[in-house]
Amino acid sequence: MQTTAVHQNLNDKAWARWTALGLLAFAMFCSYIFMDILSPIKDLLQSTRGWDSTAFGTMQGAETFLNVFIFFLIFAGIILDKMGVRFTALLSGAVMLIGATINWYALTDMFQDSSLDVWFTNHLNYIPGFQELGIAPFYEGMPASAKFSAVGFMIFGCGVEMAGITVSRGIVKWFQGREMALAMGSEMALARLGVATCMIFSPMFAELGGVISVSRSVAFGVILLMIALMMFIVYFFMDRKLDRQTNIKEEGDEPFRLSDLGKILSSSGFWLVALLCVLYYSAIFPFQKYAVNMLQCNLSFTDVAPDSFWASDTVTIIQYIIMIVVAAASFASNFSKNKVIKYSMLALAIVSLIAFCYMGYMRQSASTIFAVFPLLAVGITPILGNYVDNKGKAASMLVLGSLLLIACHLTFAFILPQFKDSPIAGVTVAYLTILVLGASFSLVPASLWPSVPKLVDEKIIGSAYALIFWIQNIGLWLFPLLIGKVLDNTNPQITEGLANGTLTPEEAAVSYNYTAPLVMLAALGAAALVLGLILLRINKTKHLGLEDPNIKPSAETFEAETESAEM
Repeated sequence: MQTTAVHQNLNDKAWARWTALGLLAFAMFCSYIFMDILSPIKDLLQSTRGWDSTAFGTMQGAETFLNVFIFFLIFAGIILDKMGVRFTALLSGAVMLIGATINWYALTDMFQDSSLDVWFTNHLNYIPGFQELGIAPFYEGMPASAKFSAVGFMIFGCGVEMAGITVSRGIVKWFQGREMALAMGSEMALARLGVATCMIFSPMFAELGGVISVSRSVAFGVILLMIALMMFIVYFFMDRKLDRQTNIKEEGDEPFRLSDLGKILSSSGFWLVALLCVLYYSAIFPFQKYAVNMLQCNLSFTDVAPDSFWASDTVTIIQYIIMIVVAAASFASNFSKNKVIKYSMLALAIVSLIAFCYMGYMRQSASTIFAVFPLLAVGITPILGNYVDNKGKAASMLVLGSLLLIACHLTFAFILPQFKDSPIAGVTVAYLTILVLGASFSLVPASLWPSVPKLVDEKIIGSAYALIFWIQNIGLWLFPLLIGKVLDNTNPQITEGLANGTLTPEEAAVSYNYTAPLVMLAALGAAALVLGLILLRINKTKHLGLEDPNIKPSAETFEAETESAEM
């Protein structure tokens, strides 16, 4: 009995560790909604607030500005290693909420023509040093609402990236030696449902009651971040109970040293994983911010009668419920041992997915079409996670993900525009490509993040994740800005049309040619492919263990748990 008690810590119980994961994942689900809350209404921001593509891209890139150039993410990693998961989770939740509230106020009618509006119009037009380097988060002529919104997004960005490394560290804490790849993949699958949620509901709130108000969409995100903070508070008590059982202090027993960063940076495997991360994520997250507008520009949509069922808020709710059915049935089908139940759930998921896509087509809405993005990923995440946990091949999966990434962006660039005059064929191509892109994205959390603990010591995992996120944030700052500038520079006819009155703001917002930005994103995928192949080679020669399974043989697991209990 005594031996059993020693080994039955909270994280030994499947229900407990998966509950902890659920709390962390739902908090990230809410943060992912806010991260892209403005993406599906880019056209409304241009027509109601005067944000052109450069202003939109600069504001979106501001999310990572403090993380990259003020090195906040590095400090966040140090805070995580010194103060622990619980403290850092609560801090990140509070910071996200503060930034989101500022972002909301910047887009309200209260801000328009206020003294704050005047101040932002007349200031922050030139920032010495940053302006010369071309990395300033503001510029002369940038709308005041975009500037102040960028300030809020910077603060939110500090919180969300801190939350990201904290959640990754928390999953390692609860799942190491167990189903870690499945846990990380599942967390990201749920978080990415936030992208679909945002794509479906953000336009609905912005156009609620027939009166356009972009601030309503942001207010929806702010409320969800309040819920995220509550999830972190509940996790706080679960995590504290685990530490009391294992007699592990929340703060590290050994002080953090700068030399610890040197150990991380001296690892060639770490650098390849970090560079793969920045290339891969830079080709996905910035794309998400423009994806809806890209579809608006490359597909022919017809106006749905305002009084029809397909234009109602009711259909939005129904479609979202169907989306949840698709996600839940496809995810759960992987865990059923009864073949009848397994294939019944799979059939339900497929039929529901077809219904979801049909409704998206009937609504003639680019945002509801892109909402399909994470659904295939949710279904295959358990397959990928289980495979990496039990069979390995994480580095090989990164190579496969890069190949799919290249194919999808090139399809958007060159094939999708060919079907603009064929509504059904165009929407079909768009749906298939978006689903595959989402599936490729699921390869990263299932393979890349669980590989980090194999490359660094356990006590500095927080700093290792922070360094990877910091390097990743360089791309997440740069590429939204680059896409916006490339769009404006390769579409001079839109600026001219707005100036001479031949184009209305509404027409201009959906008239961009996206070929150049999409080719640029495909090039990132090609670079990631090269690095993936190099990583495979180095893993083979240096025996980094990246192709090895995460779950150890039962004897080793028993030994590891015994050592942990004795600490």
